[in-house]
Amino acid sequence: MEKINWLYCPICHKKTRIKMRDDTELKNFPLFCPKCRQEILINVKQNIITIIVEPDAKTQSQ
Repeated sequence: MEKINWLYCPICHKKTRIKMRDDTELKNFPLFCPKCRQEILINVKQNIITIIVEPDAKTQSQ
């Protein structure tokens, strides 16, 4: 039987509403934390969370 773990927010380190099995992989997953009310893009592989940092939009110059 696979072990099921809660997915924790990488910002505030509180539990989110998502459970994951050990063999689950996530790519470009938009994780929303109900405690800190932030949404962050993550990758998860072998229960290791990496945060995806997107560059800010550049302003157009004329």
